[in-house]
Amino acid sequence: MSTELNDGHEAAHRLAITPNARRCRVIHQGVTYADTHTALTLAETGAPSVQYFPRADVNMTRLERSIHTSHCPYKGQATHYHLLTEDGTVENAAWSYELPLDGAAQIKGYLAFYPSRVDRIDETS
Repeated sequence: MSTELNDGHEAAHRLAITPNARRCRVIHQGVTYADTHTALTLAETGAPSVQYFPRADVNMTRLERSIHTSHCPYKGQATHYHLLTEDGTVENAAWSYELPLDGAAQIKGYLAFYPSRVDRIDETS
């Protein structure tokens, strides 16, 4: 699915969500917190591509819902999660659009991780 949105500026904002058949993993401190072959890749104008993981392939017992939220005019309201590790909590390490806007409906309930807050987000064949 590809959605193009124009906010009235010189260039259209583009949001593209595609299935990723490669193995995607989130690894922090040697522990794998997410591992899937059914990630969705979200490509957005002006931002690096992001891998979204289905909840079934994320160790949800290692995530704790945060009070922090954020808003994207193209995707909607995001709920954030802390990552619970053996060495303590990584604040707001992941996020999810639980009620995304129509143009991002495919990522509903999926989770994404901030690359700067985990050691690795791997993508392999």
